[in-house]
Amino acid sequence: MDPLGSNLETVDIATLTRWDSTEVEDYDIQIDSPEGQRESDFKLNNELNRKIILWSGDLARLNTEAIVNSTNEGLNDKNILSERIFRFAGSGLQKEIRTNIKSCRTGEAKLTKGYNLPCRYIIHTVGPRYNIKYRTAAESALYNSYRNVMQVVKETAITSIGLCCINSMRRGYPPEEGAHIAIRTVRRFLEKYGDTIDTVVFCATEIDEMVYKSVLPLYFPRTVNEENYMAYHLPPEIGNELGEPVIEERKIRILDKPMRAKDPDSGELEDSINLEDEFELSVAIGNHAFSKMEKNPDTDKKAKLQGRSTEEMLKLERQRRYERWLKRAKTEDLSEIAALRCFYHSGVDRMGRPVVIFVGRNFASDKVDLVKALLYFINLMEPLVSQPYVMVYLHTLTSRDNQPHMGFLKEVYYLVDDKYRDNLRALYVVHPTVWTRLMSWFVTTFSISGIRNKVHSLPGVEYLYTKIRPDQLDIPAFVLDHDIQLNGTNYYNCEALEHGQL
Repeated sequence: MDPLGSNLETVDIATLTRWDSTEVEDYDIQIDSPEGQRESDFKLNNELNRKIILWSGDLARLNTEAIVNSTNEGLNDKNILSERIFRFAGSGLQKEIRTNIKSCRTGEAKLTKGYNLPCRYIIHTVGPRYNIKYRTAAESALYNSYRNVMQVVKETAITSIGLCCINSMRRGYPPEEGAHIAIRTVRRFLEKYGDTIDTVVFCATEIDEMVYKSVLPLYFPRTVNEENYMAYHLPPEIGNELGEPVIEERKIRILDKPMRAKDPDSGELEDSINLEDEFELSVAIGNHAFSKMEKNPDTDKKAKLQGRSTEEMLKLERQRRYERWLKRAKTEDLSEIAALRCFYHSGVDRMGRPVVIFVGRNFASDKVDLVKALLYFINLMEPLVSQPYVMVYLHTLTSRDNQPHMGFLKEVYYLVDDKYRDNLRALYVVHPTVWTRLMSWFVTTFSISGIRNKVHSLPGVEYLYTKIRPDQLDIPAFVLDHDIQLNGTNYYNCEALEHGQL
């Protein structure tokens, strides 16, 4: 029961299934010779596996000794979990925050009492915003969040902890990459300081639970067979002995013999090198600039040693990330997004290029699962973007609730493969408003300047007919009705431009 003032129905961790008792897949491993077998850096350890629980549920109801609240620097974030924690903890928590805590910086962890919640303590932390150009800074900040949470657990002698996903798609952080850092950090911490910790519950949403199920076996194998299989699937970057992400290019100054660095033909690309030319700019994680990173003077030297330029290495990293998302998009059930008719393929334009339509009013950004929406977008676009294509954005009758967060749009742009950007020939915005014109100016000027000359605002649907034949356009009825009310009928004669160039 959830009415204000009532007690939460407690979930007892004793009723939850431990990781060592979960079903293990029967992996098929074929190795040509024993010499070719890889060894995992994360060995089978049943003692550690017994401490781990993966659970999808309401963290506020869990009776672990402490739970984690992922919030913002003002500790007043409006995400669902934070609101439930503050609602059911009662006024005492708000008072302690105002009096003693006041703020929490990105990567920090602050401890309060649990008050009316089943837990004794709440550990508050702030995860980073994610920008692919500054991926290393975001990874380090997320690692610090998990590490500092676990440090509070150790210092306070807490024996059980409920961990939410500190990273979030609202801040642009890819779920899979966040899961790797979370699970790897906990594994390394338990290896060193796990004697006094009995239980770590990874509490995930339904979407995150799928990711965690696939990532957990990499760091917590349950059988020798699983350990051997996962050795071939660990990411190339697994951090140091604490699980902390390592910026490899900074090590070049202390290499005894630089020419004995990693063989460029070995395939062991150092993915932490993802710096673009403008990397001398400040890195803003959260809402403030907490650090400033400048272009490493050794970047060019390191790239030469590996036989690749920094630009090539960045491109390979993006390609690898995109392929992971594409693989997931092909296996996940995305029917609920398809049913919304937010974006879809609609014929070809007058030059034979595929047309993709995005219907703004059908996209409820505050209700749609942004991860699934992105997966559906990738799955839809992959067969089309290997050739020149155009997009049509129907802004008709949209409201603020239909407008995706600017940060999300920007991260999508940097996530997708280069062919999305290179082969986009035009983006037509139909029924633009002052907001769309302002956003188009801001995006093309400051954020995504590569599409500046490709964005075209059209006041009515009939203006599209000069670019795309009517029989090739699948436009919702409400858009056509609104267009008639706004512009009338036959308001634009496109016959003269029938054979014109786009």
